[in-house]
Amino acid sequence: MGREETPARTITRRQALGILGVAGIGGLGLIIGCGDDDDAATGTPTSTAGAGGTGTASAGTPTATPTPAPTSAAAITCVVTPEETEGPYFVDEMLNRSDIRSDPSSGAVSAGTPFLLTMRVYKVGTSCEPLAGAHVDIWHCDADGNYSDVSQNNTVGKRFLRGYQVTDDSGVATFTTIYPGWYSGRTVHIHFKIRTFDGSSTTYEFTSQLFFDDSLTDEAYAIAPYSARPNRDVLNSNDNIYDDMLLMNVSPSGDGYASTFDVGLQI
Repeated sequence: MGREETPARTITRRQALGILGVAGIGGLGLIIGCGDDDDAATGTPTSTAGAGGTGTASAGTPTATPTPAPTSAAAITCVVTPEETEGPYFVDEMLNRSDIRSDPSSGAVSAGTPFLLTMRVYKVGTSCEPLAGAHVDIWHCDADGNYSDVSQNNTVGKRFLRGYQVTDDSGVATFTTIYPGWYSGRTVHIHFKIRTFDGSSTTYEFTSQLFFDDSLTDEAYAIAPYSARPNRDVLNSNDNIYDDMLLMNVSPSGDGYASTFDVGLQI
């Protein structure tokens, strides 16, 4: 599988905030990522859940109790980050579910280490306000590097590791999945798409990707089923799409991992 298209030039948080001070938000065509602070976006694994989430164990599946979403710019730091490419494997299944590990056609559950992802979505204006009622899709490959429902992977008709949730009044959508595998030409990542609708018509759409710290991935890949596929060929440092502003802060949680990631959108 070849690399996806190269995104726009990335900029640092401090450069971005400087641009905001000179030019304002409206002309950038970018999103605002809402993080607790600069350090919270580094993605370095810690003993507590990043960006406000708290991981606990329950029957082998990570769980989390998200911190209530902040509602003002004073409570969070808004950080500009580029939109990322959708890639070739988005399929609009409209599959509304929080646990995306199974294939609805067979009930088979994708093998892999559990991963709980909490997305907190904000709309950015004079403050960061929770965006309720938004559709948040995520999709990623399995431990063998395959996406569901794509001819290139011979998985047409299967729908594992895909699904969407609608954000609640706090702007929160939560997914139970597995730690993604890898495929040639890309670092480890999860795709996400956020949309708003007026009836059946899409009124807003934003697409990007989330990334994992390479040292954490090395740890995750040391056990089955990931250990059966050693020697991944691309790390964050040589991936042509990776951006450290989309690097998740991931924590151990039960038998797996958990992360909370804040995204702000100018709507």
